[in-house]
Formats: sequence, structure tokens, C-alpha cells
Amino acid sequence: MKKSAHIAYISGMILITIAVTLYLFYIGFTYYNTSLEERFYHPRHNWFKPSGIYGQGLGILGTVMILFGVTIYIARKRYNFLAKHIRLKYLLEFHIFLCTLGPILVLFHTAFKFGGIISVAFWSMVAVVLSGVAGRFIYNQIPKTIEGRQMTMNELKEMKTDLAVVLHQKFNLESNTLEIIADLMSDENTTDNRKKLGYLRKVLNRKDLPKSDRSTIIKMVKNEISLSKKIRRLQAMQRLFKYWHVAHMPFALIMLVIVVIHIGVTLAFGYKWIF
Repeated sequence: MKKSAHIAYISGMILITIAVTLYLFYIGFTYYNTSLEERFYHPRHNWFKPSGIYGQGLGILGTVMILFGVTIYIARKRYNFLAKHIRLKYLLEFHIFLCTLGPILVLFHTAFKFGGIISVAFWSMVAVVLSGVAGRFIYNQIPKTIEGRQMTMNELKEMKTDLAVVLHQKFNLESNTLEIIADLMSDENTTDNRKKLGYLRKVLNRKDLPKSDRSTIIKMVKNEISLSKKIRRLQAMQRLFKYWHVAHMPFALIMLVIVVIHIGVTLAFGYKWIF
């Protein structure tokens, strides 16, 4: 998928989510704005109430969207389902879309009336959505290949070279110049790196080296710095993902268990929607 198409893909899902939310607010505003005690007398109470055709339909559709979004993403990530047809990052974005719009529909299904076990499910759902957004941010920070696949630590380390040895053998650089490069590689401060790269250019300009060789050395140093940053970022994101799962997975399981209980109770009381 080209970058422009990818942007359109994400923008489309965001616009759909916003448009659906605004539409649901628009058509039900008078009902949702009515106090709980007076809703029974609202002319469309039987339509908008959670057990009504419209209200219950939103709950069913929202639940189906959540379950489908979770199932297809897990199937793709763990079992490589549709691996040849869709990249994981695109499916992750679709998973986030379904698991954002689905809870919004469920929210309108409740008619903004929370109580008992449903309130636990609702706040678990909120925690899942918020942690999902945080997870998407973390995922974006993980280094990826040009195809969009996450890079492993081994892949990044294999790309690194013993730069000092390579530069000494290929360009016969002195030890003092290699020390400048080693210092540059060990510094995580971006501002200091820019200054040190400038100083390295000055040092190289004073040496009897062709311009093409000086450019090659700078390019090799920048590449190694970039790889070092990717390794540090991947290590940090892997640590964050461990904490992220602590928040995301338990709340998701709590939400799904309560949803199953809620559906069972609903069917037991005879609320069968349009069937």
C-alpha cells in the first residue's frame, strides 16, 4: 500500500468513527438528554432504550465488531492467518478501528445508563480502548523493515559492524580519529551527536582523503548511529510492551467475560431483538 493510500485508509476510518458518533448523538440527543426518571415518557423510549430494537441492535453490532476485531487480529498475529494478503500493521489499524467504533456503539446501547456489573464492563472497555491507543503508539516506535515488518533484535545486531576495524582497514584512519567516532557512537544525545559529526567532518577535511571517501565515512558513521538508536528503541519498547500487556489483556478478558454474562442474562429474560 502506497503512503498516500495508507493515509487515506487511516483517514477514512477516523472519519467513519467521528461521523457515526455524531450521527448517533444527533438522532438520540433528546432521549439521552432526558433524565433517567422521565425517559419512560419519551415518545421513542421503546426505540432508544437498551432493550429496544434500535438500542439492542447497537449493542449487538458493537459487540460483533469488537469480537471480530479481536479474533481476526489474534488469528493474523499468532497463526499467520491471511499473512499473504494483508500486512500486520494494516490489520492492527483495522483492529483499532473496530475496537474503537464497537465500544462507541455499545456506549449508545446502554443509553448512558450504567449500574452494577455493566459499569464494570464499561470501565473495563474504556481501559481497553485507552490502553489500545497507547499500544498503537508503542508499536509505531518499533523499528520496521521497508515491508512494515517488525525487526528483531538479532536482525538489528547483525546489521551492525565493527566500525572502527572497518574504517581502519579501508581508510587507514589514525587512533585519535577512531576515538572521536567511538565517542560519537556511545553518545545518545542527538544535539551532541550533531556537534560531534560537525567536528568529525572538520577532522576528516584536514586529512589527505578524497572527498568521496570522507562522504563515505560520514555516511557509515550515521548508519551505525541510526542502528544503535534502533536497538536502544527496540529494547525500550520491548520493556514497555511487557507493562502494556498487564493493562490491556486483563481488562479485555474482564470485558469479554462480562459481555458473555450480560448476553446470557438478556437471553434468559427473553430479549431476543428482532428474532
